[in-house]
Amino acid sequence: MARLFAKGLQEKIAPLGIVTGQFPVLLELWEEDGITQKELLAKLDIEQATLANTLTRMERDLLIKRTRHPSDARAQQIWLTEKARLVRDQAYEAARQQNAAALVNLSEEERARFLSTIQKIIGTLRQNNAS
Repeated sequence: MARLFAKGLQEKIAPLGIVTGQFPVLLELWEEDGITQKELLAKLDIEQATLANTLTRMERDLLIKRTRHPSDARAQQIWLTEKARLVRDQAYEAARQQNAAALVNLSEEERARFLSTIQKIIGTLRQNNAS
């Protein structure tokens, strides 16, 4: 299911110059620009190496820029570029369309139950991984 969803989303966001692996990073930065890589890592719940590779690609694609943190010389802040800011609304719309397409055959009650179940599973997995 995740693979099929990601494939559909990728088709919708490719014209914007972004890929599905970059999407979660962009979502976080659209909410709070200028956070550190460490803060981003905690929010995304992914491996450090994966995030580092994603950020390198995003910098290459001119979606982000990194600057030294003013009070912590070891840290870097991650900032959106104008290019990334300009595709925000289109990217959100692409995700909304993909969500709607994925859930089109479910009733409102089925959608609510499905989303609630997914949230419970994610919470359980996070709790188990934190132990």
